[in-house]
This record gives sequence, C-alpha cells and structure tokens, in this order.
Amino acid sequence: MANRVLIPFLVAMMLLTGVCNTLLSKYQDLQCVANCDSKNPDQIRRFSMPVIQTAQMFIGEMGCWLVVFGFYLYKQYISKDAPLLQGGYEQINGHEDGDASDDEDNEAIMERSFSSIEAANPVAKSLIADHEGRRELVGWRIILLALPACCDITGTTLMNIGLLFVAASIYQMTRGALVLFVGLFSVVFLKRKLYLYQWLALFIVVLGVGIVGLAGAIAKNPQAQPEPMRTGLLAIRAVLEEIKTQAQTPEALWTILGVVMIAAAQIFTATQFVLEEWILEQYVLEPLKVVGWEGVFGFIVTVIGMIILHFAVGKTEKGRNGYFDAEEGWRELTHYRAIAVSSILIMISIGGFNFFGLSVTKTVSATARSTIDTCRTLFIWIVSLGLGWETFKWLQILGFALLVYGTFLFNDIVSPPLRTCIRRRKNEALMTEEPIEHA
Repeated sequence: MANRVLIPFLVAMMLLTGVCNTLLSKYQDLQCVANCDSKNPDQIRRFSMPVIQTAQMFIGEMGCWLVVFGFYLYKQYISKDAPLLQGGYEQINGHEDGDASDDEDNEAIMERSFSSIEAANPVAKSLIADHEGRRELVGWRIILLALPACCDITGTTLMNIGLLFVAASIYQMTRGALVLFVGLFSVVFLKRKLYLYQWLALFIVVLGVGIVGLAGAIAKNPQAQPEPMRTGLLAIRAVLEEIKTQAQTPEALWTILGVVMIAAAQIFTATQFVLEEWILEQYVLEPLKVVGWEGVFGFIVTVIGMIILHFAVGKTEKGRNGYFDAEEGWRELTHYRAIAVSSILIMISIGGFNFFGLSVTKTVSATARSTIDTCRTLFIWIVSLGLGWETFKWLQILGFALLVYGTFLFNDIVSPPLRTCIRRRKNEALMTEEPIEHA
C-alpha cells in the first residue's frame, strides 16, 4: 500500500521539479536588466549569466547533503525509538534485553530478508554481488568525482548559453541528443554492445533533433516578439513562407547556434554519465552522495573559473556586461528581486529533481526515470505555449515524436516489429521442438 502511494508521488515530484527547473531558467533569461523602456528591442539587455546559472545548479546539488544528514539523524535518533520501523525485532525474537542470542536472531532475520529479496528480484541479487566485489569510495579517491563534475560544468554552461537563443521546449527537446552520445561512448569506452535496432533508435533521435532545430530556425524568436497561435492549414502555409523569408536572417542563425551548442553540450553530459557509471562499477558509494560530492567539486571549480574569467575577460572593454562579468552578474542578482527569487527556486528545483530522480531509479528503474524525463518535455512545451513564450509549430511536434520513439526504442520500452517476430519465432520453435529421450 505504501508503494502505491509513494511511487506516484515520486514520479509527480520528479516531473514537477524538472519542469520548474527548465522554465525558471528560461524565466530568468527573460528578465530585463537594462534599457527596459527602449522601443528598440536590440537595445534591451536581459539577464544573460550562464556561468552564474551553472553555479546555482551546483549549489542545488550540494543541497543533497541536507537529505543525507537528515537520514543520518533519522537513523541515529528517531529509528532507534521506533522498533516497528526496524522490522519489529523486539516482538519477533522474543528475548529479553541483554540476551546474547538477540544478535544471532537478528542476523538470521537479516539473512532471511536478503534471501527473500534475492529470490524475488534478480536485479537486487546482482547488485548485492557487485557490492561485495567493489571497494568503498573514501579518502583521496573521492577526487575522482571531480572528473564528471568538470564535464557537468562545461555541458551545463553550454546549455545555459544555448537557452538564451531558443525556446524552453526546443532546449529540452535538443537535450534528447544525449541518448546518441551515451550510446556511442558506452560502446567505445565501456565496451557495451548495441543491437541493430538500437543503432536505428540513435539515428531516429538525431533526425528528431534536426527537425526540432529546423522548427526553431524558421520561426521568430518568441522571447522577443510572441506571435499569435496558428493552427491547421494556415500553420503549414506559414511554415513554407517563413522558410523563404526568415531562414537566412540573423535571428534564425542565432537559433541554429543555440541548438548546436545545446546538442554539443550533450557530448560532455554523456561523458559525465559514462564516467559516473565507470566509477560506480569500481567503487561503492550511495548515488545521493555522488550528487552531493559532484555539487561540492563543481561549485569549487566554477567559482575558481568565474574569478579567472572575470579578470581575464569580464573586466575588459569588450567583456563588460558579458557572460563572464561576475561583478555585473552579482549586481543583477542582488538588485532584481525576480532574478534573486528565481535563483533560489532553481537551486531548490535542481536539488529536488536529483533527489526524486534517484528515488525513482531506486524504487522503480532507471528506464522509468529516463521515460519520465522524456515526458517532461511535453509539459514544458504546454506551459511555454500557455505563457506565450513560444508559438505552435507542427515541425516541433514531429521532431518531438521522433525523439520520444527513438528514446523508447533505445531503452527497450517499445520493440520494433521485426524484433518481435524474431522472438515469436524462437518461442514457437521451442514449443514445437521434439522432446529429447534420455537412455
């Protein structure tokens, strides 16, 4: 009964925090910080500090330590006073306090518990076996987590810059290219094997990302001038006209640049995932602590990088008020309430998204987490349409459909018809096979 309530709650909170994180980041990018009353859109300057947004993300990840500390306090002080939460050992073993046989009975109960888990869940059995063959990630080895953190810094910063030039839904859809690079890097570095249908899925994902980028290039930038929604045949006709008139405009080129930067960022994110998988295959560490340590290392490296880039680029004549002007970024962060509040909410949402995402992986599966993460794109698109941040595009729907199908196909959520037929033929062959008579 607890799982029936808990799992939908975790899924809903993962969706909510994930959607809020992307929309809040885009909301922050839309905040005007200079020349707000100008009638010329080119003179209006909006908040564009992707490095500061990267630091916000790592602060949110460091918030996972609060959850770890909360669990520690719970185990130390609360669970000791609640025997029912420990399995009710006092009622089961039937011995008085101080009896030496209590420890033996408790160990027997634990052994039976692990045996029942292994019998009911083969995956849990393999995880227990893997745990026995790995070392604890402690001491100086913790520094290994700085490697995926550096990849996270580069990827997140590139995505934050790309988000300045595209709509929130296009940003989220383009991130679907992550499946492609994770698949390729898994083959090259982790020696994984991909089947033909998985290579086909990767090609479909690339095609979907390309169509999403095309949809963003042929439409006006909604953050500068929202358009009324178009539907039906008028939308198709408008798309054809915009291909001729707008595809070569600087605005379209900026959109294409944003899509390319977001797609390129997935290379670093995929490297991060592969490094994390390799580290967790070699060492034992709770996933929540992995996120917390990456937040610590990422924040330290980001702050050091911000200081260096500020003096090297931000304080120059051309770099003033730019991406690396930390002094101007801090001024905007403290002087504009909307930016300050959204920063706090972004930290909370990214920390919550990591926590609930790991909880979904633990209680359901990693495949379910990737599926939910793909579905949140739909909610981001719907909310962006409702807020007027973007307009309805038929090509965007086609690209999104290809992205979803390619991701589901790669994760074995859906099966290609040919593969299903092959399985069916194998099953029929096994059923019709003549029994072997033993002498």
